[in-house]
Amino acid sequence: MNIHEHQAKALLKSFGAPVADGVAVFSVEEARKAADQLPGPLWVVKSQIHAGGRGKGKFKELGPDAKGGVRLAFSKDDVVRHAEEMLGKTLVTHQTGPAGRVVSRLYIEDGADIERELYLSLLVNRDAGRVAFVVSTEGGMDIEEVAEHTPEKIITLNINPETGVTGSDAAAIADALKLTGPAREDMLALAGVLYRAFTQTDMSLLEINPLIVMKDGRIRVLDAKVSFDGNALFRHDDVRALRDLTEEDDKEIEASKYDLAYIALDGEIGCMVNGAGLAMATMDIIKLYGAEPANFLDVGGGASKEKVTAAFKIITADKNVKGILVNIFGGIMRCDVIAEGVVAAVKEVGLKVPLVVRLEGTNVELGKQILDQSGLDITSADDLDDAAQKIVKAVRG
Repeated sequence: MNIHEHQAKALLKSFGAPVADGVAVFSVEEARKAADQLPGPLWVVKSQIHAGGRGKGKFKELGPDAKGGVRLAFSKDDVVRHAEEMLGKTLVTHQTGPAGRVVSRLYIEDGADIERELYLSLLVNRDAGRVAFVVSTEGGMDIEEVAEHTPEKIITLNINPETGVTGSDAAAIADALKLTGPAREDMLALAGVLYRAFTQTDMSLLEINPLIVMKDGRIRVLDAKVSFDGNALFRHDDVRALRDLTEEDDKEIEASKYDLAYIALDGEIGCMVNGAGLAMATMDIIKLYGAEPANFLDVGGGASKEKVTAAFKIITADKNVKGILVNIFGGIMRCDVIAEGVVAAVKEVGLKVPLVVRLEGTNVELGKQILDQSGLDITSADDLDDAAQKIVKAVRG
């Protein structure tokens, strides 16, 4: 689960991280009041959407020469003018795709005198089985470009979960960022603060880009991107309350109601599979034969007929879907249950695109019999390779 920048900063501030004063606003009038509350003389007006690249983004409704989704304001009138131009407009960045995201809230924040821009993030290093700090002196840039062209400038430090961040860990982070004086002192404290925030709230990603050193020598979190482990949200009612459904895909929201693992993609072949590994393999083989998957959808090992029906409805609700591939290997999951769910869903919502079904495993013959006797236009496949070729041919000829 992702949250907005202003929410991330409020959370980090509650743990003791240094952040600027700021106010989240939802209207131009609120933006005017926020400017009055903050001292100035420099304000920053930030679009709040769940995507990066906001500063370089462009608004669909404004001309190509218009400023992006993060703007400096040198007067209260500037704050109001920026709010009028940004609220309700569609911001397109390299992470939103061409559709963009509608800006429904802004974050008005005190400006800062920046001396240096650094990069810092925490994530789960699955190779090491530990939470890791990833830091670079090249902050404020696309970290992917730094990784590609100057990978030696990115340093990873794994943290021992038994000790947490030690003094030597914090010193190593400060050394990697080439910090001295007050900035180094701040980092020695901040490293532990960020680690506690990450672990105690079950974050999956904490990215600060940039982490700045100001002209007075102190450190400040200038931007913050936070994602949480969805499987741990049951432990954090306060975090779950931060969820903004307007920033999520409607199909993903519907899938979450049925405990379906669903992620919308940009392709044309809808996939319904049981098991994350098999779902990935299904997506890969679709791409191998020249098409693109429209989604990742894992119905799980013990799905009911109702759950399968819901999954099928979600796939067919995607207007980009030109064909559907159901790929089930029945272990815990029974093939007859899948077949009953597919038949029920097709009868309820109709079938306007080709449908290929590959079943194997528990009760496979009964499952095939249910499909054959349904009277529906369903193509059976012998194995995954056969299924992928048939659905790609049906969609692309």
